[in-house]
Amino acid sequence: MELTQICDLAVIGGGPAGMAAALEAYQSGVEKIVIIERDKELGGILNQCIHNGFGLHYFKEELTGPEYAQRFSDQIPGTTIQAMTDTMVLDISPDKTIHLVNTKNGYQQLKAKAIVLAMGCRERTRGAIGIPGERPSGVFTAGTAQRYLNMEGYLVGKRAVILGSGDIGLIMARRLSLEGAKVLACVELMPYSNGLNRNVVQCLNDFEIPLYLSHTITRITGTPRVESVTISKVDEKRNPIPGTEITFQCDTVLLSVGLIPENELSKTAGIALDPRTRGPVVFENMETSVEGIFACGNTVHVHDLVDFVTAESQRAGRYTAAYIQGQSPSPNAFLPVTAGSMVNYTVPQKIHLPASAPVEIFFRVAMPMKDKKIVVTASGTGEKLMEFKRLHLAPGEMEHITIPTSALEKVPDGIEIAIV
Repeated sequence: MELTQICDLAVIGGGPAGMAAALEAYQSGVEKIVIIERDKELGGILNQCIHNGFGLHYFKEELTGPEYAQRFSDQIPGTTIQAMTDTMVLDISPDKTIHLVNTKNGYQQLKAKAIVLAMGCRERTRGAIGIPGERPSGVFTAGTAQRYLNMEGYLVGKRAVILGSGDIGLIMARRLSLEGAKVLACVELMPYSNGLNRNVVQCLNDFEIPLYLSHTITRITGTPRVESVTISKVDEKRNPIPGTEITFQCDTVLLSVGLIPENELSKTAGIALDPRTRGPVVFENMETSVEGIFACGNTVHVHDLVDFVTAESQRAGRYTAAYIQGQSPSPNAFLPVTAGSMVNYTVPQKIHLPASAPVEIFFRVAMPMKDKKIVVTASGTGEKLMEFKRLHLAPGEMEHITIPTSALEKVPDGIEIAIV
């Protein structure tokens, strides 16, 4: 039976971003809120992240992932927020009608005044990076292995090689070691690690797991399961160097080769995407190019800390409430924000005018650097507006700066963020 519901706000995704946005919108006066989550419980990816290190910024204490998620999910029963779990969103219509399905009610439609996209991100797979060799079992993305081990109770292998030094891969190196598996190597294509430095120290160095920088996997061998992996050193163009091969006898390969914002729904809704972040182009209030549809968290850009996801999502929740209450700024007057030298991307990509409050700009740098300045200039005139000193910059650590309204008022045509 087809059911049609009407609500003020629909939040797609019940992870840390979705819950924070929904709770903030509720506290800002929105009553009819629905969270739609495809898993069987709220919490998102945090439910499988049983290690600690969460909440140091937001809660000022160290929590595990499930504990952090629980702090937010515990608040929902005392509100009018409805959580629809085990429910998959199929499509979003231009008039903000959400088409969804679950095992309880089948196909349904949900009509909302506003939508917050908080679907999180997904992992790149072997097919995305084109590793040559056979196709045996025993090849997992690091996040899949994490779920198998931490939530389903299955040890994915006993001798593993990890490709990529992203945070999930580093954390899984430690997790497998604690469960008695042998992690033979962590292999990284770049000449630097893409994870947080603390994870390199705590997950590799503390367990004496070697990190092979400027290396990649050039062959996977085995039938029907992985039997060996060959790695090779790469040159400055990232091409394998003949004669540098090292072979490891193993039964498991974990891939930690990057995360991509989950945006199939964003595409179907006609939302403009940034080719650098692969997430929606957003204003400082987290509104996308489609009026009334907002986005936050890893759907917009991949964060390093969930505390920053929470802060960004609360901002999205407040501004979504303002939109529902008829207080949204005009989308026609805005400043574009562009990424200059050694900056990979910026979020937000647009700032409404006139700016009503200081604006936080988040970005990542292209490579590790020391003793640099973040310079904010007016795009047209080249006038320097602000600069910020940094002793250390790294791609694995998200940076942010705050630009006051007084600086934004001076700019006629946009601002640029660069590293000098």
